Amino acid sequence: MRGSTAAKVVNCGQIGRMALFLPAKRRYMPARHRRSQDRHRIPPEHRLHVSMDGLKRQAAGRALEFVADGMKLGLGTGSTAKHFVELLGMRVRAGLDVIGVPTSEATRADAVRCGIPLTTLDDIDRLDLTVDGADEIDFGLNLIKGGGGALLREKIVAAASDRMIVIADDSKWVEVLGRFPLPIEVIPFGMAATRRAIGRAFAESGVSGQMAVRKARDGHVFVTDGGHWIVDAHLERISDAPHLARLLNAIPGVVEHGLFIGLASTAMLAGSQGIRVVERR
Repeated sequence: MRGSTAAKVVNCGQIGRMALFLPAKRRYMPARHRRSQDRHRIPPEHRLHVSMDGLKRQAAGRALEFVADGMKLGLGTGSTAKHFVELLGMRVRAGLDVIGVPTSEATRADAVRCGIPLTTLDDIDRLDLTVDGADEIDFGLNLIKGGGGALLREKIVAAASDRMIVIADDSKWVEVLGRFPLPIEVIPFGMAATRRAIGRAFAESGVSGQMAVRKARDGHVFVTDGGHWIVDAHLERISDAPHLARLLNAIPGVVEHGLFIGLASTAMLAGSQGIRVVERR
């Protein structure tokens, strides 16, 4: 269900220190020295990456403020969620008593490396909080997730949580979902029939676009942690995401899809002006 949202801007003290790349006053320098200095100058695109990565880490740190002793946590997957896991590990080593459920094998490995105690949803019935990233976030805090291929476990964990906080950079904040390709996790058996059913669901919901089976870096079909394949749908604009989600849910060959409707309660968006916190009301 779509809820109204309210946003507030949070100023972070370290942002200025991280993002300052102001030119120094010019002074005469011999040409050979200028050439040497140019070789060691950080390219602008690298400076932006460092700044945004630091801002993502600040968003993860802000999410960590919602964690308390005794909590059962869902641990998300992706570059921004990885920051949260690392910061959480520091708190655990300092004495914080929590237990986590990872949403992927990659996150499990990171959590073990960071010393975070782990469990499964077979051993506990509910989670207090899940912190995860997103590929797109709309104004109602509906999401597209699954760019990293962990959408099935991510959705299971999010649905088992009392609260979900999404952390991302502000480029993921969109008016309408769909610019990021929609991942759909499918059973390999009967793939052609499943794709035809997905196409009919798209037509019924008023969207269209190319579908492609996701490939891994080695050129072979990408296989999820659950042994399934992913079809990425390039739809550009999903005018009614909840309706499309319901249609995809009804297709037998679809295991899960990347539309997370009504699951996120808070988004923390890192940008050049600071961290913006948006809450579902």
